[in-house]
Amino acid sequence: MSDRIFGVIGLFLSAFYVWQATLIQESFIQDPVGPKAFPVLIAIVLAAASLVFVLRPDPAPHWPAAGRLFEIAMSTALMIAYALALPEAGFVASTTVAAAFLSWRLGAHPIASIIAGLTIAIGIYVVFHLILGLSLARGPWGF
Repeated sequence: MSDRIFGVIGLFLSAFYVWQATLIQESFIQDPVGPKAFPVLIAIVLAAASLVFVLRPDPAPHWPAAGRLFEIAMSTALMIAYALALPEAGFVASTTVAAAFLSWRLGAHPIASIIAGLTIAIGIYVVFHLILGLSLARGPWGF
């Protein structure tokens, strides 16, 4: 039953993605795909995955222990905080903290997590901003 509930929630979320994508303002000069394509693609993948949960639920789902549920809640809170901090702190700083925390929770040593977070943030910044020329959130340091 819990699989079906999460599947239905996923279907509603995918419909929300599509609705929000339709609200994106398009300029008269844009690439052929347009800014709406990516959110709609995410919505399609989410809807397909959600349908699997609705149509073929696990007959005996295994719920994680309370400690694991707490970690999932903390990771969710981190992602919300990341979205809120991104415009203020900038892409590199916010992504470093988020990636370091998630690396640590996935089992890396704390120092290795910090190095991984910094490497991930700088790597993504180089690829998306410097190479591809995409705009990323600028922080107080300009990156």
